Amino acid sequence: MNDQRKVKRPPSLLERAADMFGLDPAANAPTIDVSNLPPEAPKKAKKAQAEPVAEVLPPEAIAPASPTVETAPTPQPSPRKEIAKAAPAIVPTRQGTINRERLASRGMIVPGTPVTGISEEYRIVKRELIRNFGGVGNRPILPRGHRVLIASANPGEGKTFSAVNLALSLAVEADHDVLLIDADIAKPSVLEALGLEDGPGLMDALADAHLPLGDCLIQTDIPGLKVMPAGTGHMHDTELLASARTDALLAQLEQGAPGRILIIDSPPVLAASPAAVLAGHVGQTIMVVRADETLESALRDAIGLMGACPHIQLLLNGVKFSPGGRRFGTYYGQGGA
Repeated sequence: MNDQRKVKRPPSLLERAADMFGLDPAANAPTIDVSNLPPEAPKKAKKAQAEPVAEVLPPEAIAPASPTVETAPTPQPSPRKEIAKAAPAIVPTRQGTINRERLASRGMIVPGTPVTGISEEYRIVKRELIRNFGGVGNRPILPRGHRVLIASANPGEGKTFSAVNLALSLAVEADHDVLLIDADIAKPSVLEALGLEDGPGLMDALADAHLPLGDCLIQTDIPGLKVMPAGTGHMHDTELLASARTDALLAQLEQGAPGRILIIDSPPVLAASPAAVLAGHVGQTIMVVRADETLESALRDAIGLMGACPHIQLLLNGVKFSPGGRRFGTYYGQGGA
């Protein structure tokens, strides 16, 4: 007899991180013991009412009922997409070629190369993010969910590694393009990871409202990927990021591109105050935790500081052992089915 039980898929890096630190909201939801609830109060009997007498009509007065045709509800367009269409897109004035050899040497996703295990893992992560803001299935549309902050509790836990990989994975989506923003003002590293030249960026645009935004953007040789550097350091970076100017700037960067996703590389939450401020400008935060290194106490402190973001998920980085025996990437390199 065949075993008809369902085979559980190995959990994703998002699910494994949530399970490891016990921060899954569904798993920690309070339960109610219905056996201890007080008995329901007896309902009062309603007074008997005389049944109405139906009026009998002659056969010729009865018209056949017309069939009712149910129509599917018209899908409502996303308000953000309608706003984005209302103005022309900002055109980058700078061009840059991504250093693929550098990406390969660091074990990152390399555009234009065969599928690997790391690229498959980030495919799973990006699908979850897209479902969150796309209203897929029964999920409500997450406000500002297309703005995703990538953070970590402490330095060295892999937030920039994750931000760059996620942006590279999203850049090949047919319905979306990506703007990768380096918001780690004190220690920016996105440009170095991609092999792009430095120049004006986020802080320059915030400090000078007259600076053309196109001068702060780099169009990479991947059509779906643009990059905004951190720009010139500023002694009041937290205050500038907390201002209404930041939200207006992000809205400008979205205009003319209704499918655009903003991936923002944040400074470490427990090391720099701008991270908590940035949380108020996004709809999703990915908190990167490094396997065997990130302390639960530090993680909980960091999440507590990011309360301005309505949706926070954990991403497990630096995994050395896969209990499910998952071998993503090997299938694409084998012949046959």
